[in-house]
Amino acid sequence: MGIFNELHKDATCLARTGVMNLPHGSVRTPVFMPVGTNATVKAISKDDLEEIGFEIILANTYHLYLRPGGDILEKAGGLHGFSKWERNFLTDSGGFQVFSLSPFRKITEQGVNFQSHIDGSKHFLSPELVVNLQCQFNSDIQMQLDVCTGFDTTEKQAIQALKITNDWALRAKKTWLQKKQEGYEGLLFPIVQGNFFRHLRKQSAEFVSELDLPGIAIGGLSVGEPQEVYAETLAYTAEFLPKDKPRYVMGIGTPEYILEAVENGIDMFDCVLPTRNARNGSYFTRDGCLSIKNARFAEDFTPIDSECKCKVCRQYSRAYLRHLFKEQEILSAMLASYHNLAFLNQMIQEIRSAIEQDRFLEYKKDFLCRYKAGNV
Repeated sequence: MGIFNELHKDATCLARTGVMNLPHGSVRTPVFMPVGTNATVKAISKDDLEEIGFEIILANTYHLYLRPGGDILEKAGGLHGFSKWERNFLTDSGGFQVFSLSPFRKITEQGVNFQSHIDGSKHFLSPELVVNLQCQFNSDIQMQLDVCTGFDTTEKQAIQALKITNDWALRAKKTWLQKKQEGYEGLLFPIVQGNFFRHLRKQSAEFVSELDLPGIAIGGLSVGEPQEVYAETLAYTAEFLPKDKPRYVMGIGTPEYILEAVENGIDMFDCVLPTRNARNGSYFTRDGCLSIKNARFAEDFTPIDSECKCKVCRQYSRAYLRHLFKEQEILSAMLASYHNLAFLNQMIQEIRSAIEQDRFLEYKKDFLCRYKAGNV
């Protein structure tokens, strides 16, 4: 059995179901991965994540490198021993944090010099060090260090960033192969970049495909571009990726973006948005996002979403959840995070079912028609 097995392709588009065989169990695809930046998904326990049904979550190399550090995580038995989450971890490389914390960093061909956002201390990350760190974490899927660029990047800047990213991918692969010989079982994914320039996207996609690594990630999307540019760039990039490997679009987590990705044959996605929005009182529903802070919910004793099967919707009313939010109770963030993640996981299960029945495009149309109407 291979690392990735496609199970069914929708007859009407590129959407597909599959299964990834990883060190800590199989993962059904398409899959949404909750983001647990510091080896924890904010405001939700590992038991709740298991109860919802997640098979893989994400953690962040940049943050874990700074605290608690690779050596401590290794002594604890990696991320799994440290957190007691016994299913799979994907760890990103820190490349996006380098992008988002740009005032504090300097990129060279050797790696990234940066200042910690915590205490201002100076650090250096290279593609080799990032692989070694993720091996200390015992990541099930690790990402190469890359250079992510924003929507306003010039072509000249994008060319230089892509050259560095490609060089780093080669160096990461070499180090990862050495670690495999030493017994490391996790996978390495390279990252497609190229900003929003078609010829660079094509060049990058073909380059990472030739590396013949276990899977491929598409980076540099959802960085401030309009949704139609996201959709166009994603569709174009996906054309050049091999069909026999899992494909991962980094940093997307709204129903609209997920459905667009699935239609283009993408298998994996992650985003902080569902839990971040939850902490700000925003709940996913089939009729759009509901802002629980709205005064009209003060005496609304119905559930957040009457069609949602999660325990929050079964047990609590909008009025009570609004009360928790207004009083700044910790339970507000916990229940909202649980609901938003359960909502997305239920949507993913429906997507898989629709693909298996060759009706994904019909599902997408019906879901978005209702969701965008916003009659919550």
